[in-house]
Amino acid sequence: MQITRNTRGVHDIADWDPEDVTAWNAGGAKVARRNLIWSIIAEHVGFSVWSIWSVMVLFMPQDVYHIDAAGKFVLVAVPTVVGAVLRIPYASAVTRFGGRNWTIFSALVLLVPAALTLYFMAKPGTSYTTFILVAAFAGLGGGNFASSMANINAFYPQRLKGWALGLNAGGGNIGVAAIQLIGLMVIATVGNRSPQLVCAAYLVLIGVAALGAALFMDNLTNHTSNARVMIDVLAYRDSWLIALLYIGTFGSFIGFGFAFGQVLQINFLATLADHGPITSAMTAQAALHAAQIAFIGPVLGSLARPAGGWLADRVGGAKVTLYTFVAMTAAAAWLVASGEIDDATAGVPSGMTMAALIGGFIVLFILSGIGNGSTYKMIPSIFEAKARGLAHLGAAERQAWSRRMSGALIGIAGAVGALGGVGVNMALRASYLSPAKSATMAFWAFLAFYVLCGAITWMAYVRAPRSSAVNAAGRPALDAVSAA
Repeated sequence: MQITRNTRGVHDIADWDPEDVTAWNAGGAKVARRNLIWSIIAEHVGFSVWSIWSVMVLFMPQDVYHIDAAGKFVLVAVPTVVGAVLRIPYASAVTRFGGRNWTIFSALVLLVPAALTLYFMAKPGTSYTTFILVAAFAGLGGGNFASSMANINAFYPQRLKGWALGLNAGGGNIGVAAIQLIGLMVIATVGNRSPQLVCAAYLVLIGVAALGAALFMDNLTNHTSNARVMIDVLAYRDSWLIALLYIGTFGSFIGFGFAFGQVLQINFLATLADHGPITSAMTAQAALHAAQIAFIGPVLGSLARPAGGWLADRVGGAKVTLYTFVAMTAAAAWLVASGEIDDATAGVPSGMTMAALIGGFIVLFILSGIGNGSTYKMIPSIFEAKARGLAHLGAAERQAWSRRMSGALIGIAGAVGALGGVGVNMALRASYLSPAKSATMAFWAFLAFYVLCGAITWMAYVRAPRSSAVNAAGRPALDAVSAA
């Protein structure tokens, strides 16, 4: 393993082999850690920009911007769609352009949505269509996750991937909470009429992330792939199953992260409306209360993600994922029960049902974070197991094949999982537009989906035969995945 510089000072690492224990202990671990730190920072800023509209809607009182709650759910969903689609090309970009080079570019391009949001949020008379287009640019931040994860997957050995990928993703995920916390500070100090302060702060942070990547990250010259691998990986049933499971974990996390503040604001306004007509002061008060609580869920969910990866390294990715879905089903059932009570009391939340709503969501945030870490740990384990069956390849070729396939599935699963966030927002939108005007219908949908994901995890992985690394059906055995 060696590090070379070209005349422009760009770091290129040749012959990177994280499974070489001697080289890893002799300095490879330090190099990987340095790249991980700045990958986390850049991904963190990307997540913040991606979720910026979950904060902006709290700064958009209906009497000023003339956008109702249903319209705001769409505004929040649009960046999710764009970010999900971009994750596929972003995942392969690091192998084409280099992890360091792509991180610099993907950070700098975030200046566009940050600047556009800053400009148009200061113009309340802007058309709804324009706001939709501006929100779409925020989706650029959603692609960063796939490129960052594919890059870090190549830097770390199999025995540490669960922890490294969980830490990288968790540090990025917490960007959802960070921007909500900044939004809270702005609302608490100057009110809900100064969203430009949030955007201005991120113009600076984007510059810091890009500069840090330029100075401290590296390109792996032997980390190669091609567009074909994205197609090849889809030939495996496991790719489709993992993508579906990731909808349940990451789709829940990002969907709740984008929608939680608005759900709280709607419920706080419903409580205030019981005491008279809604005024601008009440709207501002509801926005502040929502912001005071909304960031807690993403913070805890992000911190839980490395724990999920760590547990998966020791207990097995499939087992942790299964237990997570069982617990998420119970949490969703709790939300259904609290919603039914709310609906029975004419849709005006009591203090008890508000506490139940907040508690149920926070538990789901934590569980989705754990499931994110354990599900992603399953990806390299699956392809490491499959690589053992490729007897016609040498050890180095099998390792390279496993790394390429894992990187491709990381991008695809990330993209499909992010679309789950769109489903969460659209389910909540439809539920609030229903005659009951509550989220109960959406909670029922979440519960049913978690049951499905738990059943798939049990049948496809936890029950998998132990007889070989890859069985006749093409599934990794329990020893390779559930106990990896």
